[in-house]
Amino acid sequence: MSAQPRALRAAALMTAAALTYGALAGHADAATRTVKPPLHAKQWLAITGKPLGATAGAMIFQQGGNAVDAACAMMAATATMWDVLHWGGETQALIYNPHTGKVIGVNGLGIAPAGATVDFYRDQGLRYPPQYGPQSAVTPGTPGGLLLMLAEYGRLSLAQVLAPAIDLADGYPIEQETVSLIERHQERLNQWPDSRRVMLPRDGKAPQAGQIFSQPELAATLRKLVEAEQAALAAGADRKAAIMAAFDRFYRGDIADEIARATREAGGLITKEDLAGWRPKLEEPVSVSYKGIEVYKLTTWTQGPAMLQALNVLENFDLKAMGYNSPRYIHTLYQAMSLAFADRDFYYGDPAFPPQEPVTGLLSKDYARERAKLVGFEKNDPAIGPGDPYPFQGGENPFKRELAGWAATANVKESEDIRPSFQPATGTTSVISADREGWVVSITPSGGWIPAFIAGNTGIGLSQRMQSFVLDPAENPYNVLEPGKQPRVTLTPTMALRDGKPFLAFAVQGGDSQDQNLLQLFLNMVEFDMTVQQATEATNINSFQMRDSFDQHEIQPGRMLVAESTPPEVRTELEKMGYTLVTRPITSGPLNAIWFDWAHGTMWGGSSHHGEDYGIGW
Repeated sequence: MSAQPRALRAAALMTAAALTYGALAGHADAATRTVKPPLHAKQWLAITGKPLGATAGAMIFQQGGNAVDAACAMMAATATMWDVLHWGGETQALIYNPHTGKVIGVNGLGIAPAGATVDFYRDQGLRYPPQYGPQSAVTPGTPGGLLLMLAEYGRLSLAQVLAPAIDLADGYPIEQETVSLIERHQERLNQWPDSRRVMLPRDGKAPQAGQIFSQPELAATLRKLVEAEQAALAAGADRKAAIMAAFDRFYRGDIADEIARATREAGGLITKEDLAGWRPKLEEPVSVSYKGIEVYKLTTWTQGPAMLQALNVLENFDLKAMGYNSPRYIHTLYQAMSLAFADRDFYYGDPAFPPQEPVTGLLSKDYARERAKLVGFEKNDPAIGPGDPYPFQGGENPFKRELAGWAATANVKESEDIRPSFQPATGTTSVISADREGWVVSITPSGGWIPAFIAGNTGIGLSQRMQSFVLDPAENPYNVLEPGKQPRVTLTPTMALRDGKPFLAFAVQGGDSQDQNLLQLFLNMVEFDMTVQQATEATNINSFQMRDSFDQHEIQPGRMLVAESTPPEVRTELEKMGYTLVTRPITSGPLNAIWFDWAHGTMWGGSSHHGEDYGIGW
């Protein structure tokens, strides 16, 4: 047999065995077949949700800033550009400090106002807090989270870092994606005078793509922050104290006064006291080891530990032998995610409030081995529920009665439609940066997405995160609404270390799909040898067999999103296993990641080939 027919036959056999519906992982020419090229850099990388946002990061690097400075500038820019978030939203970040070798967590999530009680919403006939409007807002967290990160770990002044955002607020050519969001939500934006004035500037109509979109009131608010910093410096304050003077002006000064006034007049709950009493936090993240790689997440006020739990379960199976995106591999992924997300839906909440979440048990390898025994390979199990992690941390579950009745609290959605949380224009953005000194940052800022309630003349679009609380303890005794409490959010920056050094920083937008997409990106690289750009472009599956974190908290057991390119034989096998398949051309929010090539002393950046996410490196 000639060499050419042998090669063709071998290639055909490999394709059939792998059952891929993208490029073959590990193929020698795979890197040339990505839609976007990978980013290569030796000095710095800046990746985020909009091209102008990435440019803001590059501008800060060129001024001598580090990765924290650049990340703060990108976050400020994307918030200003309404990249499915605004300044009244929330910030959650992981930062690798090269001088200590530690990963730091940043908790910049706001809290429920003092008037936000279970009875307040139940008296309105609501099962959950509302999806939109002033009564859906927790206190703003993005300014505080940004200022804390910059003060503690940045190098430049607030004036330098906010300069690109202020320029954008003065006016920038708006993109079609944002215009389309404004048009889609025009009726709701018209309900609130300040939102209408800002978002519908053409006699009650959305701006046109390419039109200069100005937010003079937001620009004035950002300039007030810089003024506070400069006044503190002139009075002899050091850099850190001067930046925190801007924090005081936002949360205790005239900006806070106007946010509280406008919100209260519109029927919202945020008061001056709520704003003055809130603080962002630096905290220790949680982590697990997957085949020698330490993967870090923020703790149970996010959904991040669910990815860690899924990794612990999956470590009990030979994923590589199953074949990339084979029916058995997809099924195993789905079952592991169902197990992890069932625990998320019952046990996760704000650790600052009792009861204390059983994190040690949830992340125990022994607990994962017991959960892995529940994975059957014949059929999907639509009734997977939370386990009991308490025995794995030497305790007894205080909520056995609620656990036994948990299935009855489900709000099962019968519609053929699926939640659109994987769409690139829905909720959250991501900010990833790294520099040659060794600083690495992963952020998933969110909240204040269109249609946001804008608070008076501040130009600040407020969060809608109150909807992530539950009002019934039987659903989740750890995430019941209380004044001063943080809701459990989907936002989930990720970082991984190998041999004590940064291996991968990654994040994505997309609500409940975030940790599903991030799990698959990680496995694509670790198990199937993809490059970082291949992994960001690879198709995903998405499960809807968990309780939606938004609006009505619905669950759709057995429903799975797969790519339109999924081979018919794979679809057939999955349907035989009891899955109801929905196909879409896009199966994840835009994934952004930086991989560290220690063999060559360089960085590789990856950014999805859909949406507006963009990266720049040097």
